[in-house]
Amino acid sequence: MKRVLVLVIVCFLAITTFGQKKEKSIKNLDFENVKNGKAVYWQSFGADNYILKIDSAISQNGKHSALIEFNGDSPSFKAWSYNIPAIYQGKTIKLTGYIKTENVTDGYAGIWMQIEPSIGFDNMSNRGLKGTNDWAKYEIELDLNPSEAKEIQIGGLLVGKGKVWIDNFQITIDGKQLDSVPLKEISKAEKDTEFKDGSKINSIELNNKKIENLKTLGLIWGFLKYYHPSISDGNYNWDFELFRILPEILNCKNITERDEIITSWIKNLGDYKLARKDNEQTNDIKLKPDLDWITNSNLSKELISELQNISNSERKDKNYYIGFDKNSDNLYFKNEDPYSEMKYPDAGFRLLSLYRYWNIIQFYFPYKNLIEEDWKNVLTEFIPKFINAKNELEYKLTTLELIARVHDTHANIWGYDNTLNNYWGKKYSPLGIKFIENKAIVTDYLDQKLGKETGLIIGDNITKINSKLVTDIVKEKLKYTPASNYPTQLRNLSDNLLRTKDSIINIEFIRNNEIHNTTLKTFTTKEINIYSKYLKSDTCFKFINNEIAYLYLGSIKKSYLPEIFKKIKNTKGLVIDLRCYPSEVMAYCLSKYLMPQKTKFVKFSMCNIENAGLFTLTECFEVGEKNEDYYKGEVIILINETTQSQAEYTTMAFRVAPKATVIGSTTAGADGNTSPFYLPGSIETMISGIGVYYPDGTETQRVGIVPDIEIKPSIQGIKEGRDELMEKAIEIINVKGN
Repeated sequence: MKRVLVLVIVCFLAITTFGQKKEKSIKNLDFENVKNGKAVYWQSFGADNYILKIDSAISQNGKHSALIEFNGDSPSFKAWSYNIPAIYQGKTIKLTGYIKTENVTDGYAGIWMQIEPSIGFDNMSNRGLKGTNDWAKYEIELDLNPSEAKEIQIGGLLVGKGKVWIDNFQITIDGKQLDSVPLKEISKAEKDTEFKDGSKINSIELNNKKIENLKTLGLIWGFLKYYHPSISDGNYNWDFELFRILPEILNCKNITERDEIITSWIKNLGDYKLARKDNEQTNDIKLKPDLDWITNSNLSKELISELQNISNSERKDKNYYIGFDKNSDNLYFKNEDPYSEMKYPDAGFRLLSLYRYWNIIQFYFPYKNLIEEDWKNVLTEFIPKFINAKNELEYKLTTLELIARVHDTHANIWGYDNTLNNYWGKKYSPLGIKFIENKAIVTDYLDQKLGKETGLIIGDNITKINSKLVTDIVKEKLKYTPASNYPTQLRNLSDNLLRTKDSIINIEFIRNNEIHNTTLKTFTTKEINIYSKYLKSDTCFKFINNEIAYLYLGSIKKSYLPEIFKKIKNTKGLVIDLRCYPSEVMAYCLSKYLMPQKTKFVKFSMCNIENAGLFTLTECFEVGEKNEDYYKGEVIILINETTQSQAEYTTMAFRVAPKATVIGSTTAGADGNTSPFYLPGSIETMISGIGVYYPDGTETQRVGIVPDIEIKPSIQGIKEGRDELMEKAIEIINVKGN
């Protein structure tokens, strides 16, 4: 839960703090300013099955407090949040607040504070309140690091069941109230606000010449963003510099004039030192910067010379737009304003969105070599698509289509997006669908009562939806369904098949070779829990029989492992189910029980801030430790298309155990930590930020974890309620274990 909460807070922070008015005074930390039943300046995020309200009957100070109350079947978390602009000087920042709880179980209550990017975070997860507690004061203190801090957020939260009240928050820096804390110096880029309300370019009339010129501008704009020292230092708001030169490029008469405009533009950016040497060619290079276009794009000699000089300029290991997480060495993107007020950005900002995304992939996507098409041609293709998007929906669908072209399951439009939710539909059938044998099969019910009332049973094959063939729907929607590979696209698309704006869906389905038609009622997310299929009620540990044990990593805890391995020590087989996302990071701690010694299992590729586009391979990392008492039975690891990211990484760790066998089907093919960023119009997205490879350099992205034995569920097995992967695991253990 802590990992999930951190991710949600990180994503929420970036969307809510950009563009915030930078005032010294912080108001309504005591919840006394209430309008229409809501606390002014406060926001919330988390699961829907919680009640948030301002309580006028209970308070620690004044007339009001803020309440979070669980109200549902499956506990998760909910949080109040408040944004504080990161504009202050100082060493440490302290949050104090009062908390009262009632019957908190299956989790904890607390206050929290986060400073981004990856500077500090504390949500009281190691000392949170449980049960019933009267009002008491609690504190969180973090290092501020003002030169790097971009976002600060505070709040209160409830993880699990029960009630929590929060009240009377205060913020101090180095013991001083914020009104008396000096402000930090902001960069020249932050001072530039000319185009904050629009690019002043509302439409662009395109022809082939203009598209080619805009492609050239996009290539050079992105190259300068990551290579020119003045831009790296934050001396320019590079978004707004685009809008300053764009009219000139659109109005230029020929290529010669275009290149003269761009050359003059570059020269005015400032001087730089030509002190870089050619990069030494070493064996640990995974990807080289793609800069051949500089000499292959029919640019003028003077412009080519200018760009080549910049590529060899002396640069620092810091960039205004790029950084590294101090805890994980993961890439993060900074100072990428989401322009939250622009739900449908103008033509200039839509072009900026394309340029921003395209160049992040061009220079900082570790798997760019696996895109399987010339990425520069994609830029050309999408220039008219972005510029001609007629409304917010077209703009966001075009963005989804672009994202899908990088083939990364981590990459999508994340968070709640009302426009896309309307497109897919906010009402759901109570049927759970999976593609089995390339057919849309009913595999479960999102709600048992409502599902059975549809008349459909497990194993039914849905062939038409509202008179449209499912195969045609798949063809139509795949381009808006980003994922690393086709099985994972089908996994994601299956969740959207029976969504609609209407109260009913008409379907055709096949049962026992007979065609049937029926009408399904649909329901809102308040009426059915669309995530119920992910809530596995089975235990994290059990014995299948006296000789075979089973671990489900979706709910296991590290603290359970010592006792579990005492109990299974003499069994002949262990099944580890990774058809889920691990509840905790298990790759290293569980491997200690499976291996007799340290064993290499993975290497990474890392980007380079000074030389954008360069990725180098690390040394191999190891799991396990010297352990003569390691588990000596067969180890069978179950995987499928739901095995993603950390689950794939964990599979890589376990499969190097002496008696390990991986069985199942293609995994999601999206390994490596994620790097989130925003596009204009508050579009929240991310990419895999680190490349992950086997010790011999074999890829994991897109191909996923290749099983030793491929086993897929069959329609007949679904009808019979069988777990065919589990059956195969037991068979292997019985054969090998004898």
